[in-house]
Amino acid sequence: MRCPWTHTALTVLDHRLLETHFPTVSSFTVNACVATHVGDRQDQQDRVAIITSPRNPGALLAVVADGMGGRTGGRQAADQVISTAESLFRDMSHKDASSRDLLLHLAAEAHTIIRLTAISAEKEPHSTLCALVIQKQTAVWAHVGDSRLYFFRNGKLLHRTEDHTYAQQLREEGRIQDAELASVRYKNVLVSALGIDSGKPKVAIAEEPDLAVGDTFLLASDGLWGHFSDHELGEVLGDLAPRQASERLVSLARERANGRGDNVSLAVVRLDPPASVKRRAA
Repeated sequence: MRCPWTHTALTVLDHRLLETHFPTVSSFTVNACVATHVGDRQDQQDRVAIITSPRNPGALLAVVADGMGGRTGGRQAADQVISTAESLFRDMSHKDASSRDLLLHLAAEAHTIIRLTAISAEKEPHSTLCALVIQKQTAVWAHVGDSRLYFFRNGKLLHRTEDHTYAQQLREEGRIQDAELASVRYKNVLVSALGIDSGKPKVAIAEEPDLAVGDTFLLASDGLWGHFSDHELGEVLGDLAPRQASERLVSLARERANGRGDNVSLAVVRLDPPASVKRRAA
């Protein structure tokens, strides 16, 4: 049976926000929110979704995809990431594959579909991927490109994914000065993305096997995280509920973009006490 949930949607110009509650997901009440904004671009090429499935009771999948490759190519690539995620999560259960295998399968299948589209349409679409599965006490996440996942506990950053950019690659090679220059001149150059034509994309994957009440995850495209420090993100997410935090982050990102902002997309997932615990406390 599908996890019961309720949502409220808010549309203000080109800003979309969806708040979702999953009372029976995992061992927690999951309070989640997604938000998007077109920024100062003509088209929205980011996609974000939170997915549940009857085949995965007590679990959820959150996904952010930032498409690239022209006006329609990028949007199509990001759409294919989300549709692949929905299809896999609704067809596969934990009996068929682990969360880690599911995310690796998602990246591989979306990459193949985007490549086939590129061949047939004579375009070069690409997309980032940032995906999170929460089931029982465990969270598993994967990413490709420069869409990021942040994991906070009590306002403290426990994990942040490393971007698959040219600048980050130089840092890992110890070429710090070159990396600083590349972060300015080539900050949007990715060395790994879904749909690349130079072999398989690099998929980074990690997990937290012992989740706790209050743990908060932020999945975000570079149009959002590029305007904040890690500490500031932790403060906003620690002080505000997911819906209010999403509104605050989008508002600040738009203000700081000064009319030159990229597409913005984010998903916030916070683990609250189970409903039974809340009732006893009340």
